[in-house]
Amino acid sequence: MLSTINFCIIAAIVIYLLLMLAIGFLFSKGNADSKDFYLGGRKMGPFITAMSAEASDMSSWLLMGLPGVAYLSGVCDAAWTAIGLGIGTYLNWLLVARRLRRYSSNLDAITVPDFFSKRYHDKRNILNAIAALVIIIFFIPYTASGFAACGKLFNSLFGVNYMTAMVVSALIIVGYTIMGGFKAVSTTDLIQSCVMTMALCIVIGFGVATAGGVGAVMDNAKALPGYLSMNATYNAVEGTSSSYGIITIISTMAWGLGYFGMPHILLRFMAIEDEKKLVLSRRVATVWVFFAMAAAIFIGIVGLGMTKAGALETLQGSASETVIVKIAGLISSNGILAAIVAGVILAGIMAATMSTADSQMLAAASSVSQNILQDFFHIKMSGKKSLTIARGTILVISVIAIFLAKDPESSVFSIVSFAWAGFGGAFGAVMLCALFWKRSNMQGALAGMIAGGVTVFLWKYLVRPLGGVWNIYELLPAFLVSLAAVVVVSLLTGKPEEEIEKEFEAAK
Repeated sequence: MLSTINFCIIAAIVIYLLLMLAIGFLFSKGNADSKDFYLGGRKMGPFITAMSAEASDMSSWLLMGLPGVAYLSGVCDAAWTAIGLGIGTYLNWLLVARRLRRYSSNLDAITVPDFFSKRYHDKRNILNAIAALVIIIFFIPYTASGFAACGKLFNSLFGVNYMTAMVVSALIIVGYTIMGGFKAVSTTDLIQSCVMTMALCIVIGFGVATAGGVGAVMDNAKALPGYLSMNATYNAVEGTSSSYGIITIISTMAWGLGYFGMPHILLRFMAIEDEKKLVLSRRVATVWVFFAMAAAIFIGIVGLGMTKAGALETLQGSASETVIVKIAGLISSNGILAAIVAGVILAGIMAATMSTADSQMLAAASSVSQNILQDFFHIKMSGKKSLTIARGTILVISVIAIFLAKDPESSVFSIVSFAWAGFGGAFGAVMLCALFWKRSNMQGALAGMIAGGVTVFLWKYLVRPLGGVWNIYELLPAFLVSLAAVVVVSLLTGKPEEEIEKEFEAAK
């Protein structure tokens, strides 16, 4: 029988989900063509641009993965990852955002593959098709990881069947994405970033109070060898510390390189109404990212303090990623109002997952309907037919993603890590060269895209397992190989046409 506490938690989550669907319905009549559906007509304001970009970036990894790492092994691994991501966020907004907004608008490009193709005057749309395939290859499993996170959340909390919970969550996400397109996705992402922020603050406040105050939390952390160090990690099983070398630090910080190739983030840069407002967007996005990641790491430290105080059970292995869920459960035991607050916190976890999954489905849908069917195969279709195909593509992608996520034991973090490397490796260096190097050409961009994508697979499955100095996150070598391929092939092949160089100068 459903208890009053559980009813209040579920009610808070259901109201939140219905709000997301209502937003999708509200924007459903504003999509006149594919530019509206994919880019919101390039009319997005600076605040919603900033917050939707970062909410779509920070998946459930922010509220589950990062606190779990800090809880289990201390601040070192989590902190270097956060520093790399924070620097990457700032540089992406500083270097890429304004130039990409102007360049893509000048070329009338509405997707990232479309931009590559028009930037290099790829008349056969080979770049378009290859880039679209990269997006599909890495975004479908990425979306699956988001569905899986939702399924695991409800399964662990209420004992709801994993598949049932995952399918219902997927239907909600698919529903508002299909109805409202980019405007709905961006608006819901803004709301979701606010919910995520609220969840972080409430959990920290309650956790610190339960653990006996900030002093008790920090004293507990200081007593553990290597727990607060930036060059060592804590081994919870043996109660010892392990060194964290410079190669590992560089490898971990390389996460930041991924931003230059993330289609769902780059689309936000292309969609803002005025490039001058990107300065405000950059400031808002950077501050929020550093705050959110610092808060998430501190939750892991607070969670361990709560365990020390006897308020929280000891969490081992992958169970450490549920620390925020466990804290929410403790909050809910303090009455009906507290249960509603706990529901908001759990909605925040769902928000982190949904804000990433919706953006990924939209980017993948645009790759199929716009870049492959219309641009590569030259299938002519009206604006309404294009929208219908885009929505149908989202449905197909979601079905495939649900199938891939049917195993509740699948690793969410490893899928996210691999997909992040895939986009950063295939698109990161190519995007930077396309925006800032006039001599780069189509052959170089194609070589960089393929070389970077292939290196991710080779390094992940053949080189990295060798261990030692080869144990480097696959994004770093893939990015460097891609950059080298763009430069070398561009210099060995013909100089870009005069028209291409004029367009490049116009975007400066």
